[in-house]
Amino acid sequence: MTTAPVRAVPRSALSHVARSSLLVAAFFALDKGLGFVRQVIIGRQFGISAELDAFNAANNLPDLLFALISGGALALALIPVLAEVLERQGRPPMWELFSRIGNWAFLLTTGLAIGIAVFAGSIVRSELGIAPGFTPELQALVVNLMRLNLVATLIFSLSGLVMAGLQANQHFLLPAMAPVFYDIGQIFGALVLAPSVGLALGPLRLPAAGWGVHGLVAGVILGAVLHLAIQIPGLLRFRFRWTPRLGLHHPGLQQVAHLLGPRILTIGAFNLIFIVQDNLASRLGVGAVTALAFGWLIMQVPETIVGTALGTALLPTLSEQAARGDEQAFEASLGRAVQVLLGFCLPASVILAIVIRPLVQAAFGFDAAGTDLVAWATRAYLLGLTGHSLLEVAARGFYARKDARTPLLATMAGAVLFVVAGIGLFTPLGAPGIGLANSLAFSLEAGLLLVLLSRRFPSVLRQGRVLARVTFGSALAGLAAWALMASVPSALPGALAASLAGGAIALAFVIPEIKLLRRL
Repeated sequence: MTTAPVRAVPRSALSHVARSSLLVAAFFALDKGLGFVRQVIIGRQFGISAELDAFNAANNLPDLLFALISGGALALALIPVLAEVLERQGRPPMWELFSRIGNWAFLLTTGLAIGIAVFAGSIVRSELGIAPGFTPELQALVVNLMRLNLVATLIFSLSGLVMAGLQANQHFLLPAMAPVFYDIGQIFGALVLAPSVGLALGPLRLPAAGWGVHGLVAGVILGAVLHLAIQIPGLLRFRFRWTPRLGLHHPGLQQVAHLLGPRILTIGAFNLIFIVQDNLASRLGVGAVTALAFGWLIMQVPETIVGTALGTALLPTLSEQAARGDEQAFEASLGRAVQVLLGFCLPASVILAIVIRPLVQAAFGFDAAGTDLVAWATRAYLLGLTGHSLLEVAARGFYARKDARTPLLATMAGAVLFVVAGIGLFTPLGAPGIGLANSLAFSLEAGLLLVLLSRRFPSVLRQGRVLARVTFGSALAGLAAWALMASVPSALPGALAASLAGGAIALAFVIPEIKLLRRL
């Protein structure tokens, strides 16, 4: 009997997860870059205004509906089951299961969207609703914009499922590109559909539809169409065949439903935080809702590039390891991911918190009061950057093992903490107090999940030396950035120099994490 020779893997070769993480991170970085450009365009057109507050508040409930039915809730419950069916039965049975789930998801999304559209007025104006503190005129605008946003939600109900299906096939390119095309649609809305005067580009001037804030919503709908369209070639490549069936007795459908119930409650608790956030901010006066939206966006740039990218690429691998019962590999993958996130997120949060004000001023052109409001809201969110990123991996550690109840309990605890802290902090601290409550809640949730994981996989939390080294490096990087900011008279050049100097110092302390990323 002979055995096939084992091909040696070069030490310099990147693992599949590392390659996938870098690919997803690259497109997430492009997505966040375009998203930032979009927000700059919107910020310079509308400023810290009541109209922009209405637009931001109107997004919350449609975003919640998408997240519950076809976005994060279903994707994380669906991918482990699809991966298992693909591994054991092949691609045609996987696509049959995918079709059944997609059919149910679209029907449920449509029904709920109609219900939200009918009762939008009460949802917005209620004391426990979206924006009870807005004026009646502004509330009416929120209602109108919310109903339009539901059109994009219906399109996303399909597109979000397609992303999960392609990722279950270990294909990450087109799902990673989809958010970029979504940004392109929104940028078109902000540049062409919203303004009443076209933007001048040298001798050329862009057309201007003059739709105001409604043009922004039209851009969202266009972006949703592009988000779906770019992924269709992936379905063709993997020979997708739609099955027009709904049957509830399919074993795979029941397995997904079993995981989905707790996941829906988890996502609901997660998004409840943002509904409560806008509810509280609507009582603080003009600009608070928008400041929190901008602060959240800025914090999400590093969090998405590092935490979400790593978690997205890691989930199929963790699911396969769990399906094989390879607990040693599972534990090693989780431990390395936690170490990498600590190495990248702690320095980033410190440096960004120091340099953020001149960057906000240069990007958005707000007045001093608006700039300070956005800068302090961003700093409050940055306190939770590491917690948010660790949560991306910790939650997936449970979903890969088909345990959706534990993340649910942790999220509910985080939501309760946010509500209590938010109510206590928003009056004395304003919008930054709401951001601080967010950071406390999500950091607690991440810490709780990691502690629970460490009971079975102890090495996940054996990061004491790593934490000490990275914390010390982050402190030195922060001091260097602060010193440069104080010594350079011009704010923006000082911020850029401080970022580079702080980053260089931090880099020297996270070389082990950079090397470790190759082996994830």
